Amino acid sequence: MLVLVAPGQGAQTPGFLTPWLELPGAADRLAAWSEAIGLDLAHYGTKADADEIRDTAVAQPLLVAAGLLSASALGTLQPGAVAGHSVGEITAAAYAGVLDDTTALRLVRTRGLAMAEAAAVTETGMAALLGGEPEVVLPHLEKLGLTPANVNGAGQIVAAGTAEQIAALAEDKPEGTRKVVALKVAGAFHTHHMEPAVAALDAAAKELAPADPRFAYVSNKDGQVVATGAEVVARLVGQVANPVRWDLCMDTFKELGVTGLLEVCPGGTLTGLAKRALPGVATLALKTPDDLEKAAAFVAEHTA
Repeated sequence: MLVLVAPGQGAQTPGFLTPWLELPGAADRLAAWSEAIGLDLAHYGTKADADEIRDTAVAQPLLVAAGLLSASALGTLQPGAVAGHSVGEITAAAYAGVLDDTTALRLVRTRGLAMAEAAAVTETGMAALLGGEPEVVLPHLEKLGLTPANVNGAGQIVAAGTAEQIAALAEDKPEGTRKVVALKVAGAFHTHHMEPAVAALDAAAKELAPADPRFAYVSNKDGQVVATGAEVVARLVGQVANPVRWDLCMDTFKELGVTGLLEVCPGGTLTGLAKRALPGVATLALKTPDDLEKAAAFVAEHTA
């Protein structure tokens, strides 16, 4: 059984879309999406530097576009399930047919702009804690006023809060935590700091006519399989200011009997977590078109 997963913000790197635009039709699709959302995705995916694509309003639509381009390059797939980490949930929703591609890009453009605006109110950030037990880490974060914004499993929790709180965490790590790594994001996503963005996304969501997902859609709110398009969209709105529970998603993958996890471009983050948390489950990260041949074989093996 195959699960198709899409990464969240921070996975992007300068120039990562360049090889994908050489595929037939890819540049035309990206140009149409760019026109629809008023953002030059080709420029940001091929020529922009790290600081430019760190901008939340740019990074989010760029990631969704990359995920959809790379997945479509594999042709028609029939995964047993789909899921996404943070903004990757919009990629997953589009792939599952809940939203068409252009609607998904318009929604993520609204999301990125609203979250960037919310992030500008207070200087905030996020940091990954590597190692440590949740029963030790979580109370320590609470003591520092930080939110466990991503509970990723495999010994990784991402804390979010003000710049001062993140700095305090670097100086005062929880017992058992090996390292605290500041993330290349522009705000405390999935916390109360993002509440202003929820209203903007909710207004945009009211204009949508979502379809029910074609595949099992695993929500990162709680790892549950969501059956209706309306509920998928409601969760897309709420998750902006609520923690990502990727650990629970991986628990659900186990329960569903997943044997292979394929991460769309820019892959690597979620396969890394799966290698540690899902022993026995094969993984493959779709990073460049050079990976397409082995990805096709991987898909065939896990959808037979």
